[in-house]
Amino acid sequence: MMAALDAETIMLATEDVLRRFGPSKATVVDVARSLGVSHAAVYRHFSSKAALREAVARRFLGRGGGELAALAGDAHLRPPERLRAWLTGLYQMKRRSARTDPELFATYRVLVLEHSAVAAEHVAALLAQLEGILADGVAAGDFAVADTAAMARAVFEATNAFHHPAHVEEWDRPGREELLADVCTLVVNGLRP
Repeated sequence: MMAALDAETIMLATEDVLRRFGPSKATVVDVARSLGVSHAAVYRHFSSKAALREAVARRFLGRGGGELAALAGDAHLRPPERLRAWLTGLYQMKRRSARTDPELFATYRVLVLEHSAVAAEHVAALLAQLEGILADGVAAGDFAVADTAAMARAVFEATNAFHHPAHVEEWDRPGREELLADVCTLVVNGLRP
């Protein structure tokens, strides 16, 4: 007898189907078939293919979020070093995700390009962490920033080449880590009083 079908089981099966077929070819029927149920059973838990894909992407993005949150709140590092560590950590997390689970990363990439709610939530969480680092830097006298939210957005946009999925093909090029270190130096020096 098959265990009761739940959202978690469906998402696990969807991850497997996405890995096999990729985001453009995977269907709800494929997911249902892999579970031995009808596609209507899947739709009882997820209203559409897009909703299912977003749930899987949200879970995928959440896997590395704890590392970045820990870096953002690491009181052992002064804000300039914390900012540098956070930007480097974001790059490493995205690159690792693209390398170790390329099909799920491709799903996330599609959602970013479609301007989905999941991608927007992910960016909002990252911006909140970045804003917290900048606010700590202002409080410590390390940064001279009048509007930490606007500056967090500016720093995020300025470093897009190291974390936006549209740039994934560039991440393994020789010298990328050194270039990121130089960009971090430029950003940190630009924020100083």
